[in-house]
Amino acid sequence: MHRCSMMIAAAFLSTALYAQDNPLSTEVKGAYTNVKNNLVKAAEKMSDENYSFKPTPEVQSFAQRVAHIADSNARTCGGIKGEQKNVGAASKTSKADLVAALKEAFTYCDAVFDATLDADITKMITTGQQQRSKIARLWGLVSHSNEIYGTMGVYMRLKGIVPPSSEPRN
Repeated sequence: MHRCSMMIAAAFLSTALYAQDNPLSTEVKGAYTNVKNNLVKAAEKMSDENYSFKPTPEVQSFAQRVAHIADSNARTCGGIKGEQKNVGAASKTSKADLVAALKEAFTYCDAVFDATLDADITKMITTGQQQRSKIARLWGLVSHSNEIYGTMGVYMRLKGIVPPSSEPRN
């Protein structure tokens, strides 16, 4: 076997073994990765001029939805790490700046999800006056991210844009 093929096989095997040893953290990371990819693709796919779009005056604009999930996820992952993290997305208005803030928040959260093992998912984390387990915080982030992605999908549909999760698969 070629050296490259052996390295690929070893990487695949180690990933499979990791998933067997850490099925709960692997499952939440998979759900996180899926919604992360959808949110980034949606933020990139919406046109610059539609970032200010609001379906009704009472709701946030598409830009504000992107900013909200970037700031919220960074704050949640910071809490899990015992840090305060803010990407400052709420103060940004341009598509480029908001997409960059969203990606920054996800890069920060990637490290949290990557470091999570089943052995530490029941660790209690205090944020504000609330104590919850690490796994509850991670699933909460996934759930909230999916909720925001769902609203962004409606905004996109109203502008005639197919959301990433509804695009045809090849």
